[in-house]
Amino acid sequence: MNRPSRTLYSTLDNLPATAQALLRHAGEQRVWLLEGAMGAGKTTLIRALCAQLGVRDNVSSPTFSLVHEYAAASGKAIYHFDFYRIRHEEEALDLDCMAYFESGSYCFIEWSTKIHNLIPSVYCQVDLMVQPDGCRALHIHLVTEATSPLMQ
Repeated sequence: MNRPSRTLYSTLDNLPATAQALLRHAGEQRVWLLEGAMGAGKTTLIRALCAQLGVRDNVSSPTFSLVHEYAAASGKAIYHFDFYRIRHEEEALDLDCMAYFESGSYCFIEWSTKIHNLIPSVYCQVDLMVQPDGCRALHIHLVTEATSPLMQ
């Protein structure tokens, strides 16, 4: 059984192994919230996660389009959201983000705090923190209905 929380440390050199460990830890969880300061490596981590899932396309931040779609090796879609530029949750609703979140496909979400009220009650949160030596601390926390702040 997966533990609810875990912290990993990563450099670019070991990012593929870190991404693989994160995917294993998250198990069947498909909605991922990636939080961290600008430049912390959210898009870089999503690129590594997508590579582990067999994506061959170029993975880049959807800052202006809000969402990019990639194909996993399984043929299933993977969605990458970046809500940095939105001002109101309605912009995400206009995109029909809830349908994506409920699709059963991986949804990697940057800047999820901008859509706080739209986040499903079950998700995987990864907090990225830049360390003084330049490596990243990645704290992964699995939120279930029992632990969700939205359900309390």
